[in-house]
Amino acid sequence: MDIQFAQLIVNGIAVGSIIALAAVGLTLTYGILRLSNFAHGDFLTLGAYLTWLINTIGVNIWLSMILAAGGTVAAMLLSEKLLWSRMRSIRATSTTLIIISIGLALFLRNGIIFIWGGKNQNYDLPVTPALDIFGLKVPQNQLLVLGLAVLAILGLHYLLQNTKIGKAMRAVADDLDLARVSGINVDRVIFWTWLIAGTLTSLGGSMYGLITAVRPNMGWFLILPLFASVILGGIGNPYGAIAAAFIIGIVQEISTPWLGSQYKQGVALLIMILVLLIRPKGLFKGTI
Repeated sequence: MDIQFAQLIVNGIAVGSIIALAAVGLTLTYGILRLSNFAHGDFLTLGAYLTWLINTIGVNIWLSMILAAGGTVAAMLLSEKLLWSRMRSIRATSTTLIIISIGLALFLRNGIIFIWGGKNQNYDLPVTPALDIFGLKVPQNQLLVLGLAVLAILGLHYLLQNTKIGKAMRAVADDLDLARVSGINVDRVIFWTWLIAGTLTSLGGSMYGLITAVRPNMGWFLILPLFASVILGGIGNPYGAIAAAFIIGIVQEISTPWLGSQYKQGVALLIMILVLLIRPKGLFKGTI
């Protein structure tokens, strides 16, 4: 295999693992809360900035990621309290929810620029040499990102399949009204949905900051690949979103020698359009 092609696949796997984490959060909020949250990418950016902020005051990067995830979850729960719960109570239309989420995205992004400025930031980390694996130059941060993503995905799998709250979440995703009638605490499920979505999305942002710079529009540039992953994987299906994220991450990176890096978003959009045309329900069975 051509070394350059293999290198692009390695890069695609690293980017795919980040998209996977955030896409799981996005597909859960859609599957359970019926919310297409366009602010999701900016919550990812918030996670990266909180990690950078905590790390620059001398806190270890891994502890910074955990604390930043807590901050991101708190911000998501605040948005739930102030916006989404009220919108559900008045049975707002999906169009209204989309417009509000776009407004929230702009609020978050401009708030980040107002507080921390528009220039790129980097974590306070020692420079580590890239590893030479079968002739491929693999940055250590890319391996860490992939390892962390795998651990987070395994944790999510355990939670969804083997815990009481995981089963309740699956029941609510299948039929909210039936779940409520059968005695499932829907408010608790909603809390756990935001907790999982916020944690995974923040981790995705923190990891993205490891392999690129931390910048105000990093999450906005990921929003198309995120939605493409959710649609390609079957809306509401976290496992489908993970598989689709790796497909999109790899295809995006492989396309750069021919199209240039500025058209990565276009590749994700093209995949999303093709899937909607050929198989609207996605590659895997969704909950909707």
